[in-house]
Amino acid sequence: MGHPELVFVSLICCLAAASAAKLGAVYTEGGFVEGVNKKLGLLGDSVDIFRGIPFAAPPKALEIPKRHPGWQGTLKAKEFKKRCLQATITQDDTYGSEDCLYLNIWIPQGRKQVSRDLPVMIWIYGGAFLMGAGHGANFLKNYLYDGEEIATRGNVIVVTFNYRVGPLGFLSTGDSNLPGNFGLWDQHMAIAWVKRNIAAFGGDPNNITIFGESAGGASVSIQTLTPHNKGLIKRAISQSGVALSPWVIQKNPLFWAKRIASKVGCPLDDTAKMAKCFKITDPRALTLAYKMPLAGMEYPMLHYLSFVPVIDGDFIPDDPVNLFANAADIDYIIGTNNMDGHIFASIDMPAINKASQSIKEEDFYKLVSGLTITKGLPGAKATFDFYTQLWSQDSSQETKKKTVVDFETDILFLVPTKIALAQHIANAKSGRTYSYLFSHPSRMPVYPDWVGADHADDIQYVFGKPFATPLGYRAQDRTVSKTLIAYWTNFAKTGDPNMGNSAVPTHWSPYTVENGNYLEINKKVTANSMKQHLRTDYLRFWTLTYQALPTVNQEDKDDVPENNVPEGSVPEGSVPEGPGSNSDSLALCPFPLTPLIKSCGYLSCIILSLLCGKGF
Repeated sequence: MGHPELVFVSLICCLAAASAAKLGAVYTEGGFVEGVNKKLGLLGDSVDIFRGIPFAAPPKALEIPKRHPGWQGTLKAKEFKKRCLQATITQDDTYGSEDCLYLNIWIPQGRKQVSRDLPVMIWIYGGAFLMGAGHGANFLKNYLYDGEEIATRGNVIVVTFNYRVGPLGFLSTGDSNLPGNFGLWDQHMAIAWVKRNIAAFGGDPNNITIFGESAGGASVSIQTLTPHNKGLIKRAISQSGVALSPWVIQKNPLFWAKRIASKVGCPLDDTAKMAKCFKITDPRALTLAYKMPLAGMEYPMLHYLSFVPVIDGDFIPDDPVNLFANAADIDYIIGTNNMDGHIFASIDMPAINKASQSIKEEDFYKLVSGLTITKGLPGAKATFDFYTQLWSQDSSQETKKKTVVDFETDILFLVPTKIALAQHIANAKSGRTYSYLFSHPSRMPVYPDWVGADHADDIQYVFGKPFATPLGYRAQDRTVSKTLIAYWTNFAKTGDPNMGNSAVPTHWSPYTVENGNYLEINKKVTANSMKQHLRTDYLRFWTLTYQALPTVNQEDKDDVPENNVPEGSVPEGSVPEGPGSNSDSLALCPFPLTPLIKSCGYLSCIILSLLCGKGF
C-alpha cells in the first residue's frame, strides 16, 4: 500500500493553493498597485498587504498637501516607506523623509473569493505630535502598528498612514501667513483617499472608523469635529486623548515660531517674512531647532510640548468644545487608561518609580502649581488640598505616589474625556456613545507593582501583540487582546461593540450623562465590569469648584523664570499647551535591555529599546 498520510497532506495543499483568494494588482485613482499575499494556514485563508501607497503628492514644506498625480505601470507596494522627517530619540539628528505621505492596507481574504464590503478601520498614531509613523516602532522585525491581527481576527480592513509631525507638521505664526495644522491636513487627505479608493480593495467606503491613541486619539477627535470631513467618517475611537485635552491646542503659536526663527536665522518682527523664510530653510534645521528637555525642567512637561494643532479658523474653525455638532451622526467610543498620567508623573517627579526615594508635599504642591497657573494661588491651594485630603489618614509613600499619578491622569486625560463624552451626547443625533476604562496592569518590569495601565499600554493589545509575538505574554494577556479586538471590530461593523462577528465577554451599555456607564477592561471582563460614574467627585471638583475660581489676569501672573530652563522654555506671562506622548517617550536608559526581554510584553520591550537608543 501507499502512504495515505502523504496523499492527505498533498490533497490539503492542493486544495489550499486552488482555493486561496487574493487581490493581485488593484486599480486606484493613481494607477495600479500590487502588494503581497500572506497565507495564514493550510486551508486557504490569507491576508493581502499593501505597504507604501502614496495618498498625496510629496508635500512642499509647511504647505497643505495636494493629490498625487499618479504613476505609470504597476506600483509595487511591498515595503513600508520612511516615516515623516523627525528628530531621533537623542535629538541630535533627524531621520525619515519629507516624501512621506504613504499608507498601508491589510485585507483579510477567505478561501474561495476575495472580500467585499468589509468595514474599514483607519489608525492614527500618537507620539506627542512630535514623532511616530504609520508602521510604528520595530522590535525583532515586528512592527507595532502591523494591522494583520486586527484584520484577520475581526474581519475588517485596517489602514495605517504617515503624517507630518513636529515643526514641519505644526509650526504656525498664528495667522494666515503660516496657519499650521499641516499634519491634520495630511490625516484628512489619507481619510479622503480611503473613502475614494477602498472599494477597490474590498472595503465599504460608507463604513469607515478612525481610531487612535494619545495624540492619535486627539487627532481622531479633531477629525470628527472639522467641517472638512463631513460624510467621510462613520465611527471613531479615541484612546487616551481628545480634542479637549489641555495638551492638544497651542494657544501661543507665535512664541514658539519666534523661538524657531531665532534658531534658524529667520526674521522675528514680520510673520509674512518669517513664514517665507521658514519655507526655504533646510527642513532638518527646522526639525532640530526644537529640542524637548529631558531633565531639569522648571515646570511640568506639559508646558514644553509646543508643536500641536492650533485654532486656524479653517481646519479647526473654533474652540473644539464648540464643534461637536459636526460629530452628531458619528458613533464614538472614548476612554482612558486608569494610570495614563503615570509616565508624565514619572518625568515631572522621578521619585515616583524609585522605592528608595520619597516624594515631598512641597514637590507635589509645586507640580500642582505648575498645572493650575491660570487660577493662580487659589487654584493651586484648592487643588492641592482636594487631592491630599486622604493623606492625613494614610501618609504612606505608595498612597502619595498614587495621588500624583491620579492628579496627572485626571487633568491630562480623564476630565477632558468626560467633558468630550458629555459634549458628544449633548450634540448627538444618530451617533451613539460608549465609554471605557482600561486597567490591565503595565508589563514594565521596572515599575512599582502598584502601577496600573500606563499611557499607551493598551496599544499592544489592540494590535494583537500577545498573539503575533507571544514571547513574554501570558494567557491573560491574550484574553485582554481578544476582548479589545472583539469590541473594537464589532463597533466598526455595526456601531455597537456588542454586535458583530466576534463574541464578547459581557454587554457594553451606552454612555449617558445620567447613567455614567463605562466598561472596565482588563483580564476578567464580566457583568460586574459594567460600572458607573468614574471618579465623579474629582470630575465635580474640576468642572465646578475649580472652574468657579477667578482666572488670574496675565499681568497678575508670576513671571515664569527662564533661568536654568532648557530648550523650549515657557514664555513669560503665558502657559503654552502641548500634546501628550506615547510609546516613543523620551528618557534616559537606566537599565540593560537584553535581560528584560523575556519578562516584558511587546510594547514594554519597544519602550526599552527606544529609550536605550536601539529602536527603529
